[in-house]
Amino acid sequence: MEAQRDGRSVSRSVVLFDGVCNLCNGTVTFVIARDPSGRFQFATLGSDAARALLRGAAAPETLPDSIVLVDEQGVFTRSTAALRIARRLSFPWPLTYAFILIPSGIRDWLYDWIASHRYRWFGRRETCMVPTPELRARFLN
Repeated sequence: MEAQRDGRSVSRSVVLFDGVCNLCNGTVTFVIARDPSGRFQFATLGSDAARALLRGAAAPETLPDSIVLVDEQGVFTRSTAALRIARRLSFPWPLTYAFILIPSGIRDWLYDWIASHRYRWFGRRETCMVPTPELRARFLN
C-alpha cells in the first residue's frame, strides 16, 4: 500500500469503519484532522472496497463491526487497531501507544464494552458517511 505524494513514497494504511455508527464516523473525522501527511485512507466495513482489501490481506473470517486497520504489517482489530492508528497521528496522540503494554485481553474487554454501547450512547445514521469533495480522495470507492 504505497502511494506517491510530492515525489516521495508514502506508506498508506486503510481504516475500515462502521459507516452508520456516529462514534466510528467521529473517529474517522478525528483521525483525518490529526493525519496531516494523509497516511490513512478509509472505507466502510460493508463496502466492496473493504471486502476486496480484506480478501487480499488474508484477514480472519470474523472481524469486529467497528474499526479495523489494514496496513503493510497486516490486519489489526479492536484496541490494537485503535492504538496503531493513534501511534501514527500528530502529537500528542502517539503517546497513547504506551497502552499497548496492557494485556490485549484487558484492552479488548474495554474496547468491546464501549463498542457494544456505541449506538445507544452516540447514535447511528440512516446512511453511511459521505465524504466532502476535499476528502473524497482519502476514501476507497
